[in-house]
Amino acid sequence: MIYTVKTVVGRENVVIDALVSKARTESLGIQALVHPEEIKGYVFIEGNIDDIEKAVKGLPHSRGLIKKPVEISQIERFLQPRKVEVELNVGDIIEIIGGPFKGEKGKVTRYDKVKRELTMEPTETPVPIPITVSVEFVKISQKVK
Repeated sequence: MIYTVKTVVGRENVVIDALVSKARTESLGIQALVHPEEIKGYVFIEGNIDDIEKAVKGLPHSRGLIKKPVEISQIERFLQPRKVEVELNVGDIIEIIGGPFKGEKGKVTRYDKVKRELTMEPTETPVPIPITVSVEFVKISQKVK
């Protein structure tokens, strides 16, 4: 069965790491953990309810376990990889349109289609420090030929 663990928003990955560590050291019956990026403050965990309760008990950044099981059909859409709307290539010039680096322009040095992330080096800074951002926050200024 799949259950939901409430977490502190922004600490979902910390909770997942702690759950994995606890499950391994205590040999708990936990099969899978997932945190869809769209759902803030929640982690889905598959396994035996008794083992899940043991794993979550006293866990930092967790706010409790929702004991009502979740049907796979309810979270299925978050488990499917999204279709790539924007086709990016290494070397493209992009502009960040959201987030803390909004307005920065740079050259794409790496693009991960599965994670939907790209790494870019800003072109308008004296020392180019690589920045990794989601493709949701960029627009293409110039395509590489």
